[in-house]
Amino acid sequence: MILEMKVPSPGESITEVEIAAWLVKDGDYVEKDQPIAEVDSDKATLELPAEESGIITLKAEEGDTVTVGSVVCLIDLEGKKPVGSEKAVSSEQPSVGSEKLAESKPSSVGSEKTAEKTYASGAASPAAKKILTEKGITSSEIIGTGKDGRITKDDAVNAVPSMGTPAGGSRSIERTKLSMLRRKLAERLVTVKNETAMLTTFNEVDMKPIFDLRNEYKDEFKAKHNVGLGFMSFFTLAVVRALKLFPDVNSMLDGDYKISNDFQDISIAVSGPKGLMVPVIRNAENLSFRGVENEVKRLALRARDGQITVDEMTGGTFTITNGGIFGSMLSTPILNPPQSGILGMHNIVERPVAVKGEVVIRPIMYVALSYDHRVIDGKESVGFLVAVKEALENPVEILMDNNPKKALEL
Repeated sequence: MILEMKVPSPGESITEVEIAAWLVKDGDYVEKDQPIAEVDSDKATLELPAEESGIITLKAEEGDTVTVGSVVCLIDLEGKKPVGSEKAVSSEQPSVGSEKLAESKPSSVGSEKTAEKTYASGAASPAAKKILTEKGITSSEIIGTGKDGRITKDDAVNAVPSMGTPAGGSRSIERTKLSMLRRKLAERLVTVKNETAMLTTFNEVDMKPIFDLRNEYKDEFKAKHNVGLGFMSFFTLAVVRALKLFPDVNSMLDGDYKISNDFQDISIAVSGPKGLMVPVIRNAENLSFRGVENEVKRLALRARDGQITVDEMTGGTFTITNGGIFGSMLSTPILNPPQSGILGMHNIVERPVAVKGEVVIRPIMYVALSYDHRVIDGKESVGFLVAVKEALENPVEILMDNNPKKALEL
């Protein structure tokens, strides 16, 4: 009996996927639930498990785009697991002798064609040789347009000397097809640029108060909750507060309508093996410092291990991205549609600043808010970023209600 394996739907609104990689070969024996392929959708990479055990026949190649519900492989349920071998030998495979015969014929034909082609390929006419010599160009640097690749006089006249002295190093070029996830990301980013009125406003944050809190409580926090006290919990809770003060930043456009949300689902941009992932912390307004840090850790690990699902990356109302972990000092983060705002964190650098009339050295982070000006006015965008700054520079008073131990559940 032959089982047809079809592409399951990885999520709502997804109609096609790409075969990113086959984890088995044609003719292999596969076990039920064994991962046989990795498939890319426009939102995530998922594993395709074998539905039954048997001999597999592949019906699609790596890089193929296939529609949801189409057949990508067959499994012969009557195929027996080979003894002492990982692969099953199909009875339809040609014998060794016939393989050699089949290979010998095209090989000889190919060699004849190669000999005919290379006989004149790269050869230059006397006039072309003279011109190339005067220009200091070798015939190997030119692709001839004459018959069988011969270099004509026009080729030599139009040839441009190479800039710089050849060093004899490798100059190979590799052409690789972008994954479906990367292609969809590129499409979405271009759409954001073309279809939104995106602006960015900046501010700076003195991180010393948060540094002092972390230095005082991070060891106790780690010991009790088994998770580190990072910067993300402070930024997430500061953003939640600012979104409540400026609800337009937490809204989005849907045609001629503005959708306002009374909850804060915060998307966190993380780097995964397949590129940028943006999982969502649901109802961040109900989470404590411990709750946020646990969610950030859980989602980051799932993204790193390629286990993140489409549902976990859908439905955020605002995004936080941290380019500082890669060393970025300042950037203009791009919107995560259909959201109307995104906050960019950056690296922390000790800088001289004026405090109460004196110049002191403080750990400073530049922050950036990109926003859709169709939904958010300048007053709201600047006010939102100032509210974030105020909370980060006064965390004990604003985020912890003057009781750090209680807020950190210590």
